[in-house]
Amino acid sequence: MTQNQALLRKKRQFMEDVAGYAFISPWLICFFAFSIIPIVFSLYFSFTDYDILASPVFSGLKNFRRMATDELFWKSLAVTFFYAFVSVPSRLVFAFIVAVLFKRASRMIRLYQAAYYLPSIVGGSIAVAVMWRRLFLADGAINAVLQAVGIPSTVSWLGNPNTAIWTLILLAAWQFGSSMLIFLAGLRQIPVTYYEAASIDGASPIKQFFNITLPQMTSIIFFNLIMQLINGFTVFTQAFVVSGGNGDPQNSTLVYALYLYQRAFKYYSMGYSSAMAWVLVLIIGVFTGVIFKTSDKWVFYES
Repeated sequence: MTQNQALLRKKRQFMEDVAGYAFISPWLICFFAFSIIPIVFSLYFSFTDYDILASPVFSGLKNFRRMATDELFWKSLAVTFFYAFVSVPSRLVFAFIVAVLFKRASRMIRLYQAAYYLPSIVGGSIAVAVMWRRLFLADGAINAVLQAVGIPSTVSWLGNPNTAIWTLILLAAWQFGSSMLIFLAGLRQIPVTYYEAASIDGASPIKQFFNITLPQMTSIIFFNLIMQLINGFTVFTQAFVVSGGNGDPQNSTLVYALYLYQRAFKYYSMGYSSAMAWVLVLIIGVFTGVIFKTSDKWVFYES
């Protein structure tokens, strides 16, 4: 290759790189403008007294020390932990069971998949949350159905501290469509020969499930567990709408993200809310790290 050919090739490669970056530049601009830059600023604000209206004043670890004596901070943390540790397993179990049922071929399988996936598409919207709130009012559809089957009920599910959080958990469990599709894709990747060999050896369907299906699906379970755990800890829209934005009744639905929102945009404590956001990042990081650290003991990889 001559020197001119080498220069021409480098020039062509440079132009291709420029064209590639030009095509992805809208995404890069949005990524830096709405993700990286806000993250950096929130880290700075977490060490300041900042009320949005005035300039931030550096205060060191004051915001983090303040959390130790903030009762609502600990309340919101407890509510979020309860919500995540109940809703995430419920959603994954329902998703896995439905995926196993859908693995069998059927003429209507595509329609069923779409029907079960639909709540995951619209489940985080304001409209669905408003509908869900209406269902569980004292004069809502849930009590109407219970009364129709002979169970007298006038319970205000959203007005009772013992039942309000469960309405959010049920909403989360109802949105298992995305996890179900991922499980279904994983189930279809398991070689049929495994089941044929097990059947020849006389293994029952239950033994096949625990000795073939479940081990082969551990990597998919691992992925879904990580993603749903993050969603569980950062839930906001449903809690905001269903509780009226206040975490009522008696802060029983005051999830962490909702309290963070209140501190930032209701009480204008942007510095404190930024510190709360980074504490949440740390909590999610710890749980994610534990899951990754223990994955080699229960996640099966063919390699």
